[in-house]
Amino acid sequence: MTFITTWWCYGKHMVMVTILFIVFLSNPVTSQPQTNLILRACAQINATNPRNFFRNLNETFSDTRRKLSNNNTYFATSEQTNNTDPVYVLAQCRNYMSAFECVNCFDFASKSVCSCDAAVGGRVVLDGCFLRYEGNSFYEQTTLPGNVGLCGNRTSSRQDVFETAVDGLLFNLSIATPKINGFYAAITAPVVGANTSIAYAIAQCAETVTPDGCKNCLQVAYANIKSCATDVTDGRAVDSGCFMRYSASAFFANNKTTDITPFLLDGGSSSKGAVIGGVVGGVGALIILLIALLLWYRQSKRTTPIGSLYGATELQGPKDYSYADLKKATNDFREENKLGEGGFGDVYKGIVKDGNIVAIKKLAIDSNTAKDNFETEVRVISNVHHRNLIRLLGCCKGLELLLVLEYMANGSLEKYLYGEKRGALNWKQRCDIIFGTARGLAYLHEQYHVTIIHRDIKPSNILLDNDFQPKIADFGLARLLPEDQTHISTKFGGTLGYTAPEYAIHGQLSEKVDTYSFGIVVLEIVSGKRCTDVPNESIGEQYLLERAWNYYESRMHMKLVDETLDPIEYREEDIWKIIEIALMCTQSPVSVRPTMSEVVMLLGDRSRVQNPPTRKNLNMSDIRIQVDSSASPTMSVSNANATITELEGR
Repeated sequence: MTFITTWWCYGKHMVMVTILFIVFLSNPVTSQPQTNLILRACAQINATNPRNFFRNLNETFSDTRRKLSNNNTYFATSEQTNNTDPVYVLAQCRNYMSAFECVNCFDFASKSVCSCDAAVGGRVVLDGCFLRYEGNSFYEQTTLPGNVGLCGNRTSSRQDVFETAVDGLLFNLSIATPKINGFYAAITAPVVGANTSIAYAIAQCAETVTPDGCKNCLQVAYANIKSCATDVTDGRAVDSGCFMRYSASAFFANNKTTDITPFLLDGGSSSKGAVIGGVVGGVGALIILLIALLLWYRQSKRTTPIGSLYGATELQGPKDYSYADLKKATNDFREENKLGEGGFGDVYKGIVKDGNIVAIKKLAIDSNTAKDNFETEVRVISNVHHRNLIRLLGCCKGLELLLVLEYMANGSLEKYLYGEKRGALNWKQRCDIIFGTARGLAYLHEQYHVTIIHRDIKPSNILLDNDFQPKIADFGLARLLPEDQTHISTKFGGTLGYTAPEYAIHGQLSEKVDTYSFGIVVLEIVSGKRCTDVPNESIGEQYLLERAWNYYESRMHMKLVDETLDPIEYREEDIWKIIEIALMCTQSPVSVRPTMSEVVMLLGDRSRVQNPPTRKNLNMSDIRIQVDSSASPTMSVSNANATITELEGR
């Protein structure tokens, strides 16, 4: 048995350690949150000279503790390499702790690691700190076999809403933390509509790794931990060179958060450092006040335009590109590089100077007001980061207004539903696209610091990455259009057939306009049919939405399913529920439609929908979409005293 001194280990009787010893604790005790044991692991090989080994181990532990105590630092290393049993030690605390708490956590970790006896390597991970020693230098190691995600046991009553918030936090941390000096960040986000009002998360890498090493490690950690959020409200990811944690409970103070916004942009650099709360004096008080205001603002129902509370000047801008560089990247915007055409302009594939493939959109906006607002509004859009939203990488305000966007090799959902790739998507992929699109919209509506309404959700604006995960494109671009002018001659902006009646008829714009469009897209994903396909009324055909309602009400919903799908892939009850949720999204009046956070929750809930949809206040026979062979689809809508005819869609 190995005995323990005040802090360290020394060898008196030796126990041979011949197996890897790992202890995981995924449901931590709450009485001492910083010293909750998460992982303890010991090497399989013992030291050749135990006396020398323990002498070196104790000296390095003492030196490490001295550095943590005297320098008020959160990170320290120490080495003893002058004999046959060298020892390398690394200790690191979470930056939200005080110096006193850090030293106490190190003391607890050093005692815990002593159970490894004479093993030539050991590590202990606690909620508050990390300690590792080895017989060889390991300082640049990042990810090793055995990296894990540890999920707690508590669940939230609105788990899908919580999951959406957490996923955005973890994704942003994985991007920003490697760019921050010290490789540490702590952030929070509101959880709208759930019992839990705030989600907390941190990410940290060992200061001895490289930025690329930190990035790679956190990508693995993010992949390991994100699945926890589907079931529980507390999770951790542990690896050799990094640590990630989220929780519904506050495990750091509100004045210990990090402003990661500058580091979510491509131009972010570790040399800028992070703004961490706790600054003394008037500046610190001001920062705390601003954080409190922002948290209050995020949790309130946001209809306030950007600039009235959260000034656009506070946001970081996208990378500036020169027109000449983008012209060269696209070979002078040649036709063969064109990826598609949209209501806001044409999109081209390009290769920029750093060798990255990007999508470059030429904005077809002639309004002087829009051009004046371009930089402000693009700055807002460029700060949006979510895995289901296309990233805005940069822009150019020169001869033309250009946006540089993330490139999606698989193109749009449109071609997979009724284009050249029709029939290529299986049922699971379609469900993933539905769920991912819902999460992206929930983020835009409720989790970004300003509410962004897309106004044009349709398959051509949903792009697919290499894993066929959806990314919403063109979000926020409607903000560039002045209120009194859009790309058509009314205040309406969108694509007819996907647009909610209250918006097309009365110009009433809210987040529920996107909810309606989402419902239409879901019906297209299930059926593989366009909502604007003109039916042959002589044989009883109907438009997609009307047909879906009739099939649903008569419980003949399976007749709506795309015939290219293999029946083995799906269950009838799943088809029923997806169609039911889609129809809920298209209900009128607006008040009965769910929010997108509620949609996310419904999609992830295995139980039946509690309040089935009903057709109200909208006579489907009043909707007529007319197709002219020489023009875009037009729509005539009659409802009460309002009539709109021949509105050109995007």
